[in-house]
Amino acid sequence: MTQVQDICDFLESFAPTALAEDWDNVGLIVGDPAVEATKIMTCLTITPESADEAITRGASLIVSHHPLPFRPLKRITTEQTPSRLIWDLIRAGVSIYSPHTAFDSAPDGINQMFGQRLGLSDIQPLVAADPETPSIGAGRHGQLENELTLASFADNVKQTFGLGSVKICGSSDFQVRRVGVACGSGGSFLGHAIAAGCDTFVTGETTFHTCLEAAAQNVALVLTGHYASERFAVESLATTLATRFPGCEVWASQKESDPVQIV
Repeated sequence: MTQVQDICDFLESFAPTALAEDWDNVGLIVGDPAVEATKIMTCLTITPESADEAITRGASLIVSHHPLPFRPLKRITTEQTPSRLIWDLIRAGVSIYSPHTAFDSAPDGINQMFGQRLGLSDIQPLVAADPETPSIGAGRHGQLENELTLASFADNVKQTFGLGSVKICGSSDFQVRRVGVACGSGGSFLGHAIAAGCDTFVTGETTFHTCLEAAAQNVALVLTGHYASERFAVESLATTLATRFPGCEVWASQKESDPVQIV
């Protein structure tokens, strides 16, 4: 019998919670570790739609990249969305585990996969977690095999992630060779990308002022959108969990979607 604790132990080995940022809320957030886990759903975020999907399909455990709750709650009532979702999931016996920034920084985590999908070589963290283990840390940077214009590189990003559009900061003919990446809202890593010698930085989303700073530093930006920069990883995680726990039914949420649409 596979228990929730078995899943937690594997996820801890895969994305150690020690790698998470100090402000984060990671690990088993809701649930009884001793409960049998027969069905596991991965998702980027627990929303009303993905929570309903988990409950309807009888999930034992949700592995959600973004924590629920993210910030401390004083009450668990149905009056606010986060506490209402937790209430509904507890009533249905659904546990919640979040790897979040530990998964971002893990050796085979989101940013590593992000860099690999973009065709980067010699991939290294932008911020090493420990000088003695240089393969582990936050963000990534690496080298393209062949130099590309920003327009061509942006087209590759769109094709890689199945996007109709991306946002760019920089001229279309800007030459891209060394690329930094940070999934999600990764603008805070711009300085680290510059320090690593990156001419281009790819992230999900960032602020207007970060875009201005990138332009001032002659660094191009490619913004995929927060959802696109991370959703692929929870699909990959579902495959990993299904392989590791063949007795469990595992799937990536089919109901969640990007809340931001371009019209």
